[in-house]
Amino acid sequence: MKRKRRMVRRLSTRLLNVCVASLCKAHKLEKAETVIIDGIRLGVLPDVVTYNCLIDAYCRVIGIDAGYCILHRMGEAGITPDIISYNSLIAGATRKCQIARSLDLFDEMIQRGIAPDVWSYNTLMHGFFKSGKPDVANRVFRDIILGEHSPSAATFNIMMNGLCKNGYTKNAFMLFRDLQRHGFVPELVTYNILVNGLCKIGRLESARRILKEIWASGHVPNAITYTTILKCLLRKKKFEEGLELLLEMKCKGYTFDGFAYCTVIGALIKIGKVKEATEYREDMMRTGIELDIVSYNTLINMYCKDGKLEEAYKLLDEIEKKGLECDKYTHTIMIDGLCKAGNIDGAAQHLRYMNMMGFDSNLVAFNCLVDGLCKVGQIDDAMKVYKSMEVRDSFTYSSLVHNLCRDGRYHSAAKLLLSCLRSGMKILKSAQRAVLLGLRYSGFPREAKKLKSKIRIARILSY
Repeated sequence: MKRKRRMVRRLSTRLLNVCVASLCKAHKLEKAETVIIDGIRLGVLPDVVTYNCLIDAYCRVIGIDAGYCILHRMGEAGITPDIISYNSLIAGATRKCQIARSLDLFDEMIQRGIAPDVWSYNTLMHGFFKSGKPDVANRVFRDIILGEHSPSAATFNIMMNGLCKNGYTKNAFMLFRDLQRHGFVPELVTYNILVNGLCKIGRLESARRILKEIWASGHVPNAITYTTILKCLLRKKKFEEGLELLLEMKCKGYTFDGFAYCTVIGALIKIGKVKEATEYREDMMRTGIELDIVSYNTLINMYCKDGKLEEAYKLLDEIEKKGLECDKYTHTIMIDGLCKAGNIDGAAQHLRYMNMMGFDSNLVAFNCLVDGLCKVGQIDDAMKVYKSMEVRDSFTYSSLVHNLCRDGRYHSAAKLLLSCLRSGMKILKSAQRAVLLGLRYSGFPREAKKLKSKIRIARILSY
């Protein structure tokens, strides 16, 4: 009879944990807590697994402090945290780039007598890479290799991914080859990490060799592999090769995301194949891919750059009908497109709308309008916009200085140039040369000489 009761209790706790885990995955933390309370009332007590589900969920949804508080609750319930409890907390701190907190938790775990496992080290290594400290991450990797823990495939993948993202793709590739010589059998995800890293530094041929190696190893490249190489081909303006790869993907039955479709459509618009671009757009709609605002921004940008503002406006209407909200990039793209088309009033209207909506940073949009006004000869209006700007950057100053020189206002350009340099901001050397040459050839060589001296002093003081 007692054995039956114990079995029922164990099964009940397992059921409780399944319910809590499901609710936590759905981010319904209040309901998960309610289930635990109801379980305790019915005599079903939570165990370490229950609390570990809560720790992970609180770290992900609310934050590391909320997750850490669960340890106190575990203590009150007489339950000792285990390695999973601390690994979840370390991962939570790592996600927020709180590397110091991760190390404190790691030390606390050891002091409690809980021995770290390979995942503890993996998470720390990932945290150091994420925080831009590849040298420290490499030391953690060496600790795993030289220590008592056996590195997993995930260890090697984290190491290679971290090296690639921190600008050490060559080192990642060397590590990969070294591991292969020592019997490491890479997974598809490992190959994809390398393909992505090589494409980002423009080593397209090396990425293609890896693609052949994937087939030779018995793995089948997936949509991620192909899409990564496809994007690289299009970035390098190898449109024909990109479209060939796209057809290969379609023949193999691969599906790809909205961003990949938009990149292809944009590339076709660039080379003047508008009909083919429309066909791909229709194909994308048929496959049921719902565009997000990032994909719409990609398409709008392509249409604006090609001077097809009517098509861009159609997409804005489509965004509104779908209930999506334009972000600051959408409006900035439109402002830049309108300025380049000479429609300054339309650009100014978009900027006013951005200000009214309270977007956090409109610097790029302001710069587009300033440059647009200058290009249509409305320099006084451009100066008014410049004076209304709360934040300015080197592009703002460089654009105005260049355009003041074009209008023959060399003294105004010199004054603006000096105010920029004295504030510690860099300005294009071409803009500086334009002012100096303008003063010299317009009959003010002495002023040009004085300005050159002041520029030198401003540079020295800014270092």
